[in-house]
Amino acid sequence: MLPTILDLSTVRAAYQSGLTPLDLVEEVIKRRAASRDPAIFITATPEEDLRSAARDLMARAPEPNSLALWGIPFAVKDNIDAAGLPTTAACPAFAYEPAADSTVVQRLKEAGAIVIGKTNLDQFATGLNGTRSPHGAPRSVFDPAYVSGGSSSGSAVAVASGLATFALGTDTAGSGRIPAAFNNLVGIKPTPGLVPNVGVVPACRSVDVVTVFAATVGDGVAIRKVMEGYDATDPFSRHAVPAVLPATGLRIGVLESTEREFFGNGDIEALYGTAIECAKSLGATIVPFDYAPFRQAAELLYNGPWVAERLAAVKDFLTSNADDFDPTVRTIIEGAKAYDAVAAFEGKYKLEALRQKTKAEWTKVDILLLPTAPTTYTVEEMLADPIVKNGHFGRYTNFVNLYDYAAIAIPAGFGHNGLPGGVTLIGPTFTDDALAPFADAMHRALGAGMGKDKKASLPEESRVAPLDDGFVPIAVVGAHLTGMPLNHELTGPGGYRLKTCRTAGDYRLFVLPNTVPPKPGLIRDPGFAGNGLEVEVWALPPAAFGNFVQKIPGPLGIGKVTLEDGSSISGFLCEAYAVADAEEVTALGGWRAYVGTQMAS
Repeated sequence: MLPTILDLSTVRAAYQSGLTPLDLVEEVIKRRAASRDPAIFITATPEEDLRSAARDLMARAPEPNSLALWGIPFAVKDNIDAAGLPTTAACPAFAYEPAADSTVVQRLKEAGAIVIGKTNLDQFATGLNGTRSPHGAPRSVFDPAYVSGGSSSGSAVAVASGLATFALGTDTAGSGRIPAAFNNLVGIKPTPGLVPNVGVVPACRSVDVVTVFAATVGDGVAIRKVMEGYDATDPFSRHAVPAVLPATGLRIGVLESTEREFFGNGDIEALYGTAIECAKSLGATIVPFDYAPFRQAAELLYNGPWVAERLAAVKDFLTSNADDFDPTVRTIIEGAKAYDAVAAFEGKYKLEALRQKTKAEWTKVDILLLPTAPTTYTVEEMLADPIVKNGHFGRYTNFVNLYDYAAIAIPAGFGHNGLPGGVTLIGPTFTDDALAPFADAMHRALGAGMGKDKKASLPEESRVAPLDDGFVPIAVVGAHLTGMPLNHELTGPGGYRLKTCRTAGDYRLFVLPNTVPPKPGLIRDPGFAGNGLEVEVWALPPAAFGNFVQKIPGPLGIGKVTLEDGSSISGFLCEAYAVADAEEVTALGGWRAYVGTQMAS
């Protein structure tokens, strides 16, 4: 029995246990038929075609999981070509039969993935809400009264409701991130040019990006890696030069209070605050930054000459088929006629002037942490005021592609109304891989589940390891904690904190007598039923780790400590004899709490 969310690890494990791709496509067929949202797909892959694709895969690569995406079901936004299925961009009169797959779909199929259908979108990818389609509006998987987000609306809902393992979207102003936030998913938005756009109906060709909706960061990154790579037939394709982020003391920029606009949505505002605290607990330094030059660039995308790129993409079709456009989409695209070549150059000059101002902010921070969307609306509210309310959604997303950044949107939890909120980590050009470990760590720490399954545990197999810097992790429990007297022994040689967490429940903590500064003794007592003890996991350079361990005085030593998630890591343990007459402080939950009681007394 497969769970609701078909993440990569779950599907691969099922295949390893005897499930076949043919079995899985039968499950997908059943789930599609049972879906309560009829607006997810524009064209579903016919049932017999799905079965044929599964059989062909098994003939081509008979061994389970022998290809990177062996038998993995995925959906494709209907402005991306997939051979055998029409491309419509949510405009029936525009529809055509592609002669070949888009580059990204071709690469995914070669890796073993199976297309289950073409998904609904805001027509011509013009919108962030999902209501601008003649095929209806896909809905939030948590409340059908609310929008799904757009323009990649059907793609997000397909993954969040358990119809596909992943789905492709596109992102110009936030279309690969807003729907992720509204459906409790990860949205991977690559640096422009990293993933080819050949076979994609453009919105704004110079800044469009193909994106991935997935259950976890690890899944999304793995899929992006299959798609990426230079394509000489794409004039905007680039050879990536991966950028790194600091291994120690990651500085995360957050909004100053004067720039925190949530349009009255207190739930999303609170979730943003929680995400900031989460980042801090994972070892980041929080730095308020000036959002103004980013916000002003965001305004250029819909209220400046870049809207002329939308007209450039469909100008001939608009001339002959204006009445076939969604009224709001037509209003936006025809607005481009107000701009001439002079305005285009003036807009470019303004963007570059703003870019210069952002450079000052990047000297303060390494990455940005922003709300993905500041609020959400019902379908009824959006239809009543489609341009203004859609504009609210893009407040923290519109600038990212204009500035050539990478971004990963992650779930941040749920509000009192049961609707999800999200945050996005944004980094400089080609920090796509460097962003992933921290984004994954935050997703896990925030505990929001995956898609429709709020309680789902993120599989360990999808965990994104920090980029290998050769450092050695170690769990500390007492005087080496952040702010404690011996913490300098970790920070001095270049160590950095990975996370704050708890041990498994069968550990006990004691105050060792006659130690200066006071030190704890951590022992494991199998059968003891506790709640775990707070520890910090740090990373040390290999040489520093050896020197550090050599200096540890008895009765303390380094052994394997089991954490609450079941993983084991090197950490401080104490010989049992030393705690025979020691004061036990296990009930306080950790050494920091014990020190707090001593200071209070």
